[in-house]
This record gives sequence, structure tokens and C-alpha cells, in this order.
Amino acid sequence: MYYVGIDIGGMSIKVGFVDKEGNINCLIGKLSFTDEALAENFKALYDVILRARPAAVKGAYMKNIVLTSTMGPGVKVAHD
Repeated sequence: MYYVGIDIGGMSIKVGFVDKEGNINCLIGKLSFTDEALAENFKALYDVILRARPAAVKGAYMKNIVLTSTMGPGVKVAHD
């Protein structure tokens, strides 16, 4: 298991982890967040993942995107 982190102002923050299949698992919000805040957090995470794409990677970098609550069913997200 590998942890995913971002650097903000010189601080490294762990935001999730990557399992051996390459799935990124991280929290983008809580029940108390507004719809706009959740969408903003998702967009920020999506942008970070796209910027981290190595130049040597050919083909699709992300195959599927699925959002889920802690114990709820997953919902597939359409992406480019």
C-alpha cells in the first residue's frame, strides 16, 4: 500500500492510499459538506491525478472513476 500526498505550502499532507491494483482511495468530503464543496474537492483531486500522469504512460491513464459513501454502493462517474 502506498500513500498519496500533496504538498501545500511546504507541508506534505496524506490524502489517501493506492492499493496494489492502482486504485486510489481517498476522502473528498463528509455528509455536512455542501454539494458545491464536494464537487470542488472532486475536481481538485481529479486535476492532481491528471497532472501526476507520467509522460511514459500510453493509452488511458484512468479507466474508471467510482464514488461511494463509506458503506454505500458505488456510482460510476463519466470522464474524458
